[in-house]
Amino acid sequence: MRTKLTGSASVLVFVLTAGSSFSVFAQDTNTDSHQITVEVPVVALLDLETTSGSENFTAAFTQPTPLEAGEKLAAPTDNATLWLNYSSIQTASTPKHVDVSASAVIPGINVHVVAGTSATGFGTKGTPTAGFNLTTSAQSLITGIGSAYTVNGPNNGHLLTYSFTALDANYANLRSGSTTIDVTYTLADN
Repeated sequence: MRTKLTGSASVLVFVLTAGSSFSVFAQDTNTDSHQITVEVPVVALLDLETTSGSENFTAAFTQPTPLEAGEKLAAPTDNATLWLNYSSIQTASTPKHVDVSASAVIPGINVHVVAGTSATGFGTKGTPTAGFNLTTSAQSLITGIGSAYTVNGPNNGHLLTYSFTALDANYANLRSGSTTIDVTYTLADN
């Protein structure tokens, strides 16, 4: 028994045949490619490391030496037990800097901080400024930080040196007792 194909059935046969012949022409070649998207995050990490066991320390002025009436207080020795470490990936061409501020200023006392040059790590490590007396306003201690890292831990990164003075011009503001201040370091974009 023969079945007569109608117009729609013959179109179906033609579509199937055309589809089969199309796949015959899609063949592999001797090259191929694909895309890889590489993502690099923005990084701004900073911490303080110490060689003394604690990041906190006491700077004690002492009675005049020699212990004679008419002499001024003896300043504490400089403290160089803290190291500033950071990891930085800059955003576009915007460099970063490290700011430092104090929670309070001690009347009659100057607390001076200086950062050394980092001899460890790689990348565009920052350049320390000449140092300054701490204030409650943020001041840039290290500038021009690009994508870099200083290596983690004490004896790596920038050595911080604190010195303390009771200047004659501010001597009238001195008061006995103990004052604790918080010193805050911040790694930020310019």
